[in-house]
Amino acid sequence: MKLIKKNIEKDGEGTVILQAEEIEDMWHVYNLITVGDEVRTTTIRKVVKETAAATSSSRMRLNLTIEVERVEFDPDKIALRLAGKVVKENDHVRMGAYHTLDLEINRQFHLHKLCWDAIFLERLDIATDPAKTADMAAVVCQAGLAHVCLVTSHLTLVRSRIEMSIPRKRAGNDQHGKALQRFYEAIYQAILKHVDFSQMKCVLLASPGYVKDDFFAYMNAQAIRREDRILIENRAKFILCHASSGHKHALDEVLCNPAIASKLSDAKAMQEVKALDEFFKTLENDQLRACYGYGHVQLANEHLAIDVLMVTDDLFRNSDVIARRKYVQLVEQCQQNGGRVHIFSGMHVSGEQLKQLSGIAAILRFPLPDLDFHDDPDSDDEGAVRQGNPANFDSDEGGEIIQPAHEIAAQEMGL
Repeated sequence: MKLIKKNIEKDGEGTVILQAEEIEDMWHVYNLITVGDEVRTTTIRKVVKETAAATSSSRMRLNLTIEVERVEFDPDKIALRLAGKVVKENDHVRMGAYHTLDLEINRQFHLHKLCWDAIFLERLDIATDPAKTADMAAVVCQAGLAHVCLVTSHLTLVRSRIEMSIPRKRAGNDQHGKALQRFYEAIYQAILKHVDFSQMKCVLLASPGYVKDDFFAYMNAQAIRREDRILIENRAKFILCHASSGHKHALDEVLCNPAIASKLSDAKAMQEVKALDEFFKTLENDQLRACYGYGHVQLANEHLAIDVLMVTDDLFRNSDVIARRKYVQLVEQCQQNGGRVHIFSGMHVSGEQLKQLSGIAAILRFPLPDLDFHDDPDSDDEGAVRQGNPANFDSDEGGEIIQPAHEIAAQEMGL
């Protein structure tokens, strides 16, 4: 998504001008716009003109600003419609008249909010910085040439190109080995600088011959010697594979390889699904280290007990500013306390499953047995159990069993 202009004051109020450039951007726009926002863009409207002689009508292209009262998103057509009252003067449309805006790809729009909170700003940052959407990194290399890339669902971003002269290997001459060491060190530093392992689900390491194997051995040895824990802890994310060269275009060959694609389908399985899977396993094996419902999760947060927080994005589209603010504050406090936060898409199978648990759940660092004695004031289910056996909430009111999200996702991936 293209950020054309950003003007946000210290109190959080402000306007941004955006332009969606691809289908994925429309999902980000849907998560940015909420009821009460003001949106301005070009639109087509039927305008009626009355004169003493006759009445005529014509369709005109206008710039209209509405205060959003309804947001409709069609995930199949990737269409976004906004309905609300016109709030800025226009020569052809009276103030207070209702109008529906259709947001489209490659059409600019102005979005004004009274408060750009931390969740909105993070979403804006992710949507407008392609590197933030990358969930896979790749290093394609050959002797003397390497490209360190970030891969999104739509494009490949080259973050570092490393080119060095490597002398031929000759008996009694160690220049070849020394040059390779310098080359491997440059790749090592580029990975540390450009790869955010907290976002990456996997890192492809591809080359012809044994270059990839030699570099991987060098990286592991140096990481242990220098105590670079980020590389030591994420060693399992590296997938070694063959490439025809160290040029960028060789990455396409790697990604098209069916054997590699099958590995990536497992490696790129959504972090949210894994987190929810961990939540269910914790409930089964250590019930006092898992809870759900805002009241109990907030109480766990006050005890600094949250290790993993899971929230559906539907809760952040709440038209009630106070209700939204409490979830934003909970996320911010959890992050400040060192907890991991996963914001689930309400249109993904894992998000739908989390909705069954009130839309918010947490895995705790340590047991909190006192939660069993607190009723959740935010629960609509009287007597709902917030800690205990998964059987207490794996069925709806009609008794139909709800299959856990991690099992559904596994079936979809053919696991």
